[in-house]
Amino acid sequence: MNIYIIMKRTFDTEEKISIKGGKVHKDDAEFIINPYDEYAIEEALKLREEHGGEVTVVTIGEAEAEKELRTALAMGADKAVLIDNEEIEEVDPFTTATILASFLKDKDADIILAGNLSVDGSSGQVGPRLAEELGIAVVTAITKLTINDDKATIERDVEGDIEIVEAQLPLLVTCQQGLNEPRYPSLPGIMKAKKKPLDTLDLDDLDLDEEDVEAKSKTIEIFLPSSKGAGKILDGDLKQQAQELISLLKTEAKVI
Repeated sequence: MNIYIIMKRTFDTEEKISIKGGKVHKDDAEFIINPYDEYAIEEALKLREEHGGEVTVVTIGEAEAEKELRTALAMGADKAVLIDNEEIEEVDPFTTATILASFLKDKDADIILAGNLSVDGSSGQVGPRLAEELGIAVVTAITKLTINDDKATIERDVEGDIEIVEAQLPLLVTCQQGLNEPRYPSLPGIMKAKKKPLDTLDLDDLDLDEEDVEAKSKTIEIFLPSSKGAGKILDGDLKQQAQELISLLKTEAKVI
């Protein structure tokens, strides 16, 4: 089975992020594999263990993204590809999907796995856009995947309920929390990852110009959420507390 993973290098949202000049200050930020993409990596490895084949992880980014690709290789991926986008000023889901489609169009992938969304942009658009460009089926927010021959049976999360879908390969799926438990890189895996192939490409290698991937959307402003005020403890009996709560919701919170 020919398996591809679409991975993104994202800011670690568990760490402090600083905003300078309306942009995230990268020098102060910690970077990680997008957490939803870890589910995609784990599921790809499970598919290879069950069906055989090869797992390739692909990301778009600058040279620093090699660290996260090596982590994916240490988890068990066979090969990695870094598509350098340093020359592109603005990147949006259209840009990303167009570049990935150009790379994947002749790869004969049986299945492509991606995270359901990224924790920085959270658009959830790249997977569906990429599938549309490649002319293959897409199923989003999956929580269970079974493949027999060329047919996939999938469970997907639909706002607290489960929908069961059948689809033919080739197929793109986006992975949701609950699909699996991502493994940690082992020490032997880390050592092997240093010798596994990691190719670097640029737009010229994909026969693309900057105009071909020009972003269709523009970020107007990035800002941190306002700090929350201290909570209040209401005094008195239950009736008095209820009356004060209603008053506060009307006068201060202005939600009723």
